[in-house]
Amino acid sequence: MTQLSAQTSVEPLPVTLSDIRAAHARIAPSIVRTPTLHSRTLSNMLGAKVYLKFENLQFTAAYKERGALNRLLLLSDEARSKGVIAASAGNHAQGLAYHGARLGVPVTIVMPRTTPMVKVMQTEGHGATVVLHGEKFEEAYEHARKLEGERGLTFVHPFDEPDIIAGQGTIALEMLEDVPDIDTLVVPIGGGGLFSGVGIAARALKPEMQLFGVQAELYPSMYAYVKGADLACDGDTLAEGIAVKQPGFMTRKVVEALADDVLLVSERALEEAVSLLLQIEKTVVEGAGAAGLAAMLTHKELFAGRTVGLVLCGGNIDTRLLANVLLRDLARSGRLARLRIRLQDRPGSLFHVARIFDEEQVNIIEVYHQRVFTSLPAKGLIADIECETRDSAHLERLMDALNAGGYEVSQVEAA
Repeated sequence: MTQLSAQTSVEPLPVTLSDIRAAHARIAPSIVRTPTLHSRTLSNMLGAKVYLKFENLQFTAAYKERGALNRLLLLSDEARSKGVIAASAGNHAQGLAYHGARLGVPVTIVMPRTTPMVKVMQTEGHGATVVLHGEKFEEAYEHARKLEGERGLTFVHPFDEPDIIAGQGTIALEMLEDVPDIDTLVVPIGGGGLFSGVGIAARALKPEMQLFGVQAELYPSMYAYVKGADLACDGDTLAEGIAVKQPGFMTRKVVEALADDVLLVSERALEEAVSLLLQIEKTVVEGAGAAGLAAMLTHKELFAGRTVGLVLCGGNIDTRLLANVLLRDLARSGRLARLRIRLQDRPGSLFHVARIFDEEQVNIIEVYHQRVFTSLPAKGLIADIECETRDSAHLERLMDALNAGGYEVSQVEAA
């Protein structure tokens, strides 16, 4: 493992441990003191002692409240009366809107026109004024900066400001107060505000702390910066909360100075992590929030024997998307399968197949017949049978039994 800090200059960090402690004293009365809990099952699975920081339990279900609230509390009376503005279609918008409404600070959020209506409604529900502008985030951002000047508003950046970074760093204070033995932190990186705050606090408290950032393979912007690589950032990632094409100018210097490494995770690993957290910890986590666990699943050797803290940074995931993730995970593990069976088009054919499913104690969920769109002779048919098994070994026994019964069977692979 190459420590990235070997590449860095000696520029001072934008935030100190004192700044982060002051931020914690400032915001603590108005945020949830989320728990840091040991996961025995994940620890056994990964060969490390794993602790989870449940930031998905904040009121708006994400850590972004911390930085937003710290920034709002530090505004002058004049700035508070005029209001603040931000460009965001995600957790930053909701955190700023919620605490702005609590404090009586007018909040304007500029979102791209392509933002799902549910996010617009949630942000308006917290009391913010939403302005829809442009097709992409970059256009919304430029419009927000324009309105900032025209209306005399204060722009609140989602990650590239010292007060935001200090607020996010309060997570590390709580984690190390609850579990002083943590020697490794794995933190999702989008723009880098969370990693910067957590990294500064953790290294100041424990200089030997190992710090790993995590990005989705489709959006490796910070990874590309610290590695000196030229990589594309594009695609439909499950971890949209960290899908940032341009990392912060301030935060990239902090990541370069403090990160032991920045790791990349695949979409499949993100899906598995979201599914495991729901099944094992009974907690709903969005793709970005599951990135730390995805990194441990992908790079087990880096964390073996260590005491690792993971920040579950958010829980805002669309319910239909979550259902798809869970079903795909069941399919990959062999507990849900679709089998394609060639039959003869005669009475009793399906009955005889169903009897084998019964004998193997496999539950049939759906049956699809195909007589027309097939290359089989007119008297042949294809039956796709969706079924539920205990595990991949159980599925294999079923397929062996079908083959032994004289049936041509294949599995329709999951994505």
